[in-house]
Amino acid sequence: MLDLDTPLKSVLGAKHASLLADELDLATVGDLLNHLPRRYHERGELTDLDGLVVGEIATVQARVTKVVKHKPRADWNTNNRRRESGRTEITVTDGRGELSLVFFNQQWRAKALTPGTTALFAGKVAEFRGRRQLIHPEVHMIDGPDSDDDAGDGQLGVAGGQLGELGVGEGGDDVAGERGERSSAVADFAGALVPIYPATAKLTSWKIARCLRLVLDSLGGLTDPLPESVRSRHRLAGLARAYQLIHRPGTRGDVAVARTRLKWDEALVVQIALAQRRRRVELVATQPRPGRAGGLLDAFDASLPFALTDGQREVSETIAAELAKAVPMHRLLQGEVGSGKTVVAVRAMLLAVDSGGQAVLLAPTETLAAQHHRSLLRLLGDQARAGELGVSGPATRVALLTGSMPARARRDTLAAIADGSVGLVVGTHALLGAGVTFHDLALVVVDEQHRFGVEQRDELRSRGRRPPHLLVMTATPIPRTVAMTVFGDLEVSVLNQLPSGRSPISTFVVPAVNTVLMSRMWGRVREEVAAGHQAYVVCPRVGEGTAGAGDPAGTEEPAPPEPGEPGEPGQAGGQGPRDGGERVGATVAQTLPRLVAGELAGLRVEGLHGRMPAAARDDVMTRFAAGEVDVLVATTVIEVGVDVPNATVMIILDSDWFGVSQLHQLRGRVGRGSAPGICLLQTCVDATAPAAERLRAVASTSDGAELALLDLAQRREGDVLGAAQSGGRRSLRLLELLRDEDLIRSAREEAGAIVAADPELRSLPALHRLLADALDETSAAFLEKG
Repeated sequence: MLDLDTPLKSVLGAKHASLLADELDLATVGDLLNHLPRRYHERGELTDLDGLVVGEIATVQARVTKVVKHKPRADWNTNNRRRESGRTEITVTDGRGELSLVFFNQQWRAKALTPGTTALFAGKVAEFRGRRQLIHPEVHMIDGPDSDDDAGDGQLGVAGGQLGELGVGEGGDDVAGERGERSSAVADFAGALVPIYPATAKLTSWKIARCLRLVLDSLGGLTDPLPESVRSRHRLAGLARAYQLIHRPGTRGDVAVARTRLKWDEALVVQIALAQRRRRVELVATQPRPGRAGGLLDAFDASLPFALTDGQREVSETIAAELAKAVPMHRLLQGEVGSGKTVVAVRAMLLAVDSGGQAVLLAPTETLAAQHHRSLLRLLGDQARAGELGVSGPATRVALLTGSMPARARRDTLAAIADGSVGLVVGTHALLGAGVTFHDLALVVVDEQHRFGVEQRDELRSRGRRPPHLLVMTATPIPRTVAMTVFGDLEVSVLNQLPSGRSPISTFVVPAVNTVLMSRMWGRVREEVAAGHQAYVVCPRVGEGTAGAGDPAGTEEPAPPEPGEPGEPGQAGGQGPRDGGERVGATVAQTLPRLVAGELAGLRVEGLHGRMPAAARDDVMTRFAAGEVDVLVATTVIEVGVDVPNATVMIILDSDWFGVSQLHQLRGRVGRGSAPGICLLQTCVDATAPAAERLRAVASTSDGAELALLDLAQRREGDVLGAAQSGGRRSLRLLELLRDEDLIRSAREEAGAIVAADPELRSLPALHRLLADALDETSAAFLEKG
């Protein structure tokens, strides 16, 4: 009997086990069983050939419609010996599209693949003269004679060999008898459902399926990591049965039963890890910060020139209640751009200072940090001038710390932070540097959470003598953050009520190939300026050779589009040369002089980016805010914190370079006054590209929460138990956060009960093992950082 730790070598032999390890990193029976089908074909169901992507390894099911044998021609091999080479071209269809199969020196294929025959074909999709094709695809017959590969013996070839005679037992490569006859092979692949696996050129889907059949035939009862009470309560299949059903389903219902069980494994593992983390956090007491009557917060509220919205008051009360506890707060404040998140954060910071501690506001760029610093000084007035003559009543000091500060000013600021004479600190990534010591750090506020990684947030939190409270703010949470809210590990407060006087923002996509719309786009800017308003033009890059470079205080430029996305250089941005054959994004360096001399001639146009000296940036922003500049050509340095109510129009050049969160943040810079705002998303990508779909979605809604779900659907949640913010590496294979919320919540309840009864899972060794396999030391350490 096999178990999940059994090496594949003892089941399949050294040769084939080595191939599975080299091609797919599968070494044990458990690895192979967890290599799940990507999809299933039903018998007689044809593949959508129009969906094939050139360059991908594909397994398709199609019907032969035409066979053409080209006459052999004389050729010479490397030994200068004459040989005859012939080509057989077979056309297959799914009823809508066609695909060409090309075989060289295999004239016998014409007899096996006659018109009307249905088969599985696997190979790398190529294109020749506008027609997609597979060169020398591997073949598995569905409704005709079994002609697997080139062997002709009914067995499945692996990298030129055969997998029909698989060694079983200690002998490795010894032949232990033929494990499958022709009829069973056909049954495997031409049954009710045909599993299609992630494969490689050397290891096709049906070869993987044959390996799995041999493993499943020898698989005994497995020790189930899920407690029997959990399985019974939620009517879940046992683990061994789930593997049988997902790899050998008779119906779609079998697949659903198996997937539900395996989803529970994933959900319960994550929830137990989070439950254990929450338990450890609760055991680490922090300093309660209850505030005090007649302090800074009361004075601040009395001086506000506007009334707080109901949402702001409600969220502030929730935060105040958590700050008063000995358990560190870990809360996400999600709110639309302009919904008043900053005022809520300031109230929380003042509450921390009233309690005798310090509060720090971490901003992603120097421009935003300076903006926050000025706003705090303006909002607090005398309350920010502690120790100065003429100041009466409660007061504190507000310090700014950035990477570009002069050395002496930096030393003085660091000393004031260390001795506690500064209560409120605003800064950039410079706050994470060596030498930054706090007297009594009580609260960390992270603005624009999507611009910081977990490691960076945790580094700042570690500067407190006791674990400080944490408040992160964003308009559109990144996918991993959405995932953590679904799993229940991050408490969320939502501000969805905009302050009075805010105007709506209209968003439109402008294809660069449409010259009429491009001309109208720049005309709209001139119209807004003529009406007394101002405009932004946003570029993804500063200048040539700076793709991906950023603000000294934090990354300000987005990653380039995914390779292979269609699109040609556009006008007034994106029109530059190609790097390595790929389109480059618009730069401030090129766009600014072009607009000054062309589309926006006669207007007061200036540039702004993170590579400018801090003083120069502040000067440009000050004059723009004062109305002395009509159009600001900038990078994403203006993404957050820039508040110019008179700005009504924004053009984002090569907008496909930006993510959903950035686009939503950027357009929030307009429409901040009484006049309505408009955002124009210029793009060079084809209308059918995924990036174009993303832009249309952003244009269709101004709801940040809805956009966050869109971002999650497109980029996935990332590695929930690791450092990946989204996409690439994933902890979850089957679990879909948007569809499985109920399952995830049920798993959280079960995990809470399990951890409460047995925190270290000593009575559940199989579940402990499953958790250990999913949560290595790196992931465990990362999870502790929140």
